[in-house]
Amino acid sequence: MKKLSIVAALFFFCFVVTAAQAQQLDAAFGFSALTAPSSFSPVSGHGSQTVGGGTFPTFSADVLFKHHLGFQGEVAFRAKQNLYQDYQPFRPIFYDFNGIWAPPLGKKMAAEVMGGIGSLSSRFYQSSYTCSFTGCTDYVSSNHLLGHVGFGLRYYVWNSVFIRPEAHFYFIRNNYEFSGPRAARYGISIGYTFGKE
Repeated sequence: MKKLSIVAALFFFCFVVTAAQAQQLDAAFGFSALTAPSSFSPVSGHGSQTVGGGTFPTFSADVLFKHHLGFQGEVAFRAKQNLYQDYQPFRPIFYDFNGIWAPPLGKKMAAEVMGGIGSLSSRFYQSSYTCSFTGCTDYVSSNHLLGHVGFGLRYYVWNSVFIRPEAHFYFIRNNYEFSGPRAARYGISIGYTFGKE
């Protein structure tokens, strides 16, 4: 977790530094649903619990440079806790950092194609607190590296305000707590473009 925090901090620093040179900056908030396998496979070594289901609020931002290429980052988390194996509360959090290509499709639309890496952080909540030198928490995290590809279609409804239907696909490494190594997230976001031409 410490390594991922350092990577996230470095990404944020680079994001802020390069934003000054960017041609366009986009920020969005939305809601989505996550689907994932829900059946047990003794051959695959995965558990019977699905990571899918529920509503996932999402936050995303990107910086675009020449030729509509840039960097993008996002986080999506389950709004309410779910029950793992019908007894332990848990919440999955997906975050990823991507390269993005967002070519315009006329004056009011733009496509988004992205790909990158990130992590699934599953927080398993407990009835007691665990304390360390950084503070106290009531959960234990299980983190798994993931690959990510995503697609979106931005439609500008008013000046720089856009609505974006989107689809995201995750390929999760060693996701043994859950029923499979894949998940898909479908949703819609509303956002704002700074520096729109």
